[in-house]
Amino acid sequence: MISVDVATHIVQSHLLLLPEVSSGLLDSHGKVLRESLLADRDFPPFNRVMMDGIAIRYETFASGIRVFPVEETLAAGGEAVSLTNPGHCIEVMTGAVLPEGTDTVIRYEDLEFGREETPPVVKIVMDRVKHGQNVHWQGSDHLSGSVLIEKGVKIGAPEIGVAASIGKTNIQVSSQPRVAVVSTGDEIVQVNETPLRHQIRSSNGEVLVVSLREMGIFPDRFHIGDSEAAVNQMISELLKQYEVIILSGGVSKGKFDFIPDALEKQGVVKHFHQVAQRPGKPFWFGVKGENERIVFALPGNPVSTFVNFVRYVKPWLERSLGLPAAMPMYATLAEPIFFGPELTFFLQVKIEAGEDGHLFAVPVKANGSGDHGSLLYGNGFLELPPERSEFLPGENYPLWLYRSLTGMASGEMM
Repeated sequence: MISVDVATHIVQSHLLLLPEVSSGLLDSHGKVLRESLLADRDFPPFNRVMMDGIAIRYETFASGIRVFPVEETLAAGGEAVSLTNPGHCIEVMTGAVLPEGTDTVIRYEDLEFGREETPPVVKIVMDRVKHGQNVHWQGSDHLSGSVLIEKGVKIGAPEIGVAASIGKTNIQVSSQPRVAVVSTGDEIVQVNETPLRHQIRSSNGEVLVVSLREMGIFPDRFHIGDSEAAVNQMISELLKQYEVIILSGGVSKGKFDFIPDALEKQGVVKHFHQVAQRPGKPFWFGVKGENERIVFALPGNPVSTFVNFVRYVKPWLERSLGLPAAMPMYATLAEPIFFGPELTFFLQVKIEAGEDGHLFAVPVKANGSGDHGSLLYGNGFLELPPERSEFLPGENYPLWLYRSLTGMASGEMM
């Protein structure tokens, strides 16, 4: 049996080497960028009007003049024009090119128009005008050729917007690994079936599938019963087709736990089987080839399956996709906890943010690793070290969030 730290090191030492592929702009959402995106021109590409109003030369206003004849009107999208008389102004709309010969924009709210006059005149009714106000100067955001987005970023809506603005119809991204999610056991029936008294509906596989989909990975779903021949056949076929196999159940020491032997018979090299942790101790990890096939065989109790996914599988996938290693989060324990075994304890907690943004971890009442309903009332696991048995309020420990701080069910705390 190995420690959590050793297990983490072993898993992270076997990253998948995923090639980069070209993805259409909209299809790249949720994927990991594998090229840096550069500005193809200055941002903004011209001196841009930021408010509807008039464009003037500031020196004219500074000399005491407040009434300006209007030479013409310029809408957004119109070609640039020039002010011919420094004592005049040009009416401009938001997004227009700042006219040549002007350097300041006064918004409509600070003007009085005399449109019945020819040419129309406008009076500035505010006393304080700042040189350059309401102008978005060319290149003030980014200069042409500068890096807008570094590679190794997960692409979201803001990244799509920036990529579109520089004309990127296709983007280089990390390819998505072929992933199989496999539940095991004769006691499992499908979600749409009515279980007998000795059976339960499938849930672990569904949780793993949706957790992967949240990462932008769309796995295939399988189930194997407790037959040694069926397990061997399924494992053989999966290893031919999938780069990543995530199994739930069948990895303990029972007579019908055929998964570990079947994997080793198919040439998957075991790197560890048990981790000194609770929940999720009977966790099997192995590799076939030069990181060509990666297998996570997780224990079947639902909380055990989930905590191992959150603690090991998800960070490993993020790194394999090209994301940087996530900085650890910490939270402050809000209540005393006693845990006797010399194991790392993943305490289910509800995270609450203080007024200063500090995170506090309130323990969630759970009835063992089979109580998957308890996951509804929390949003993370607090990692408590094995060398202690008593943990006190005010102490800080690593936090593994599995969802945001909102949207949880209401329920009992410890």
